Amino acid sequence: MRNFFLPFLLVLALVSCSDGDLQIETIDFNDVLPQFCDAPQASNQNILFKINDTEALILTLQSGVLNNGVVGETITTESTIPGQSQLVYRNFSSTVSSTYFCSDIPPASPTVSQEIDAQDGTVSIVTVANDDSTEFDHTISLSGISFVAENGERITNLTIDEFGEVSTDVPN
Repeated sequence: MRNFFLPFLLVLALVSCSDGDLQIETIDFNDVLPQFCDAPQASNQNILFKINDTEALILTLQSGVLNNGVVGETITTESTIPGQSQLVYRNFSSTVSSTYFCSDIPPASPTVSQEIDAQDGTVSIVTVANDDSTEFDHTISLSGISFVAENGERITNLTIDEFGEVSTDVPN
């Protein structure tokens, strides 16, 4: 009887081994502050990113979505993903820094292990003037974000509803 179970367990162990594919179970960037290379501007396309050790979340906002607003009013704008804005999740071979994103030529290391574009979602931006009316503060939120891996599986446990806050100058 033991001779029967030993080959069976060996075959089961070989079949159940991982093929080495990276499996992402959670994307959590809520406690990470957004960064940028060039200060956000209301009339430009803006690239914001969040780094969490070996992971990054890159948000490319469509041109003009950071509305200049009106001092004394609250303005809410929305942008769809992937149509108007883009959201990309990247996993790197080792710890990544803002230098990777802000260099004219990205460094050779770390390398991108996995990149997944968001297939669905909405970017909502609430714009208000700061207390002394010198800048507009833009609070960026994400909703309905859906990442689909190459194998068709959806990434679950998304915790990226609050992207963060950035500011733009009030025009003269």
